Amino acid sequence: MSKKNPEGMSKRQEFREKRRRAEQRTRFIWIGVITVLVLLVAFFLIYPQVKPVAAIVTVTPMPRPGVSRNTAGETNAPVKLVEFSDFQCPYCKQFSLQTEPQIMDTYVKTGKVQFTSRSAGNWVSGNVGGGGIESEDAAMAAYCAADQNKYWEMYDALYANNRDVEEQGSFTSERLRAIAQSVGLDMTTFNSCYSNNKYIDQVNMDFTDAQNAGITGTPFFVITYYVNGQRKDDTIDGAQPFSVFQQKLDAAFTAAGAK
Repeated sequence: MSKKNPEGMSKRQEFREKRRRAEQRTRFIWIGVITVLVLLVAFFLIYPQVKPVAAIVTVTPMPRPGVSRNTAGETNAPVKLVEFSDFQCPYCKQFSLQTEPQIMDTYVKTGKVQFTSRSAGNWVSGNVGGGGIESEDAAMAAYCAADQNKYWEMYDALYANNRDVEEQGSFTSERLRAIAQSVGLDMTTFNSCYSNNKYIDQVNMDFTDAQNAGITGTPFFVITYYVNGQRKDDTIDGAQPFSVFQQKLDAAFTAAGAK
């Protein structure tokens, strides 16, 4: 006859009871682990949708002459200046605030230069790494604003809301919609354009054209003019001071034989 413990259980029963309790504890532990994992996944999926959007800076856009979508200035201007930029890029922001207004006043408003703003594709996001897309999303948002004749308003607002920390939430979808609303866009039209990636092909083409032009960083500029019917191109790399643009644009204007 097997001995029994004080609770009246045999050794075999006691062993089975211990095993049952151990299995029960293991189940409880796994249930707890799974519950925590589910809650963490839910948090990371839901929180980005409900977290407060960082405050939006509203700006008074800079007036630009002869605006047509992402171009400003006269179509028949003898010199064309194309900017390849990224709304996440701090140096692009610097150019937009410091140098571009001088170019507008000196060359675009006087009919000497036509200025075009293009994206550089997913330039900053791609260089930061990690598969981010804030650069191309901001570019698409700007092109969507152009559909409502407010490209330049969006351009100024995007740079004003560049928080100088790349790929860290300046241009989440929620924040881009808030910026679009701040410049007075029809949100139904904007949301349809943006959500359907209407301008992803344009943004990708920007990147390809920038590469073909020799881009090494943003902002990057291409100056185009004609001499005796022959196309000439010059480039400016980086947020150079106005004096550098002045020298290059004056030389192009003179070479083109313009008056």
